[in-house]
Amino acid sequence: MTRRKLLRGLLGAAAVPAALAGPLRRLASAAESPGISKLEKSKQEWRELLSAEQYNVLFKEATERSFTSPLNDEKRAGTFICAACFLPLFESKTKYDSGTGWPSFWAPIEDHLATKTDFKIGYPRTEYHCARCGGHQGHIFKDGPQPTGKRYCNNGVALLFVPAGEPLPELRP
Repeated sequence: MTRRKLLRGLLGAAAVPAALAGPLRRLASAAESPGISKLEKSKQEWRELLSAEQYNVLFKEATERSFTSPLNDEKRAGTFICAACFLPLFESKTKYDSGTGWPSFWAPIEDHLATKTDFKIGYPRTEYHCARCGGHQGHIFKDGPQPTGKRYCNNGVALLFVPAGEPLPELRP
């Protein structure tokens, strides 16, 4: 059974709450984005490639302390990429200072993120992940600037910054 068939079956089942249908559809859609193939690695492989803090945020869905990431103050032109697989996620032109202490963006690079609903703090929030490796990046809030009105609140440790004019690294195999 393919992931797509499994998700379609779940979406069609009466047991799936209506509140989850949208996020599951977006997850299925983003995971199968044109030109983005899923990267599968074991937890051990990721542990060997990443720092302990990166691994905890990206693959255990931890949150770094606010105001600890140097990327929060990054103002140069460039691209923010997933620290795990190197997929470009945000362009610097969409970054803004939200005052929250985490790098914040008003829009991602199209089809490079997947979302799901997170109930960890007792109420639903939209969590987003890299569409390629599934690494946890942060949460989406509806208090951002126009034109989207959204705030993609990202863990800085989950990103790397590549200044404009420098080549992007090849996607991690």
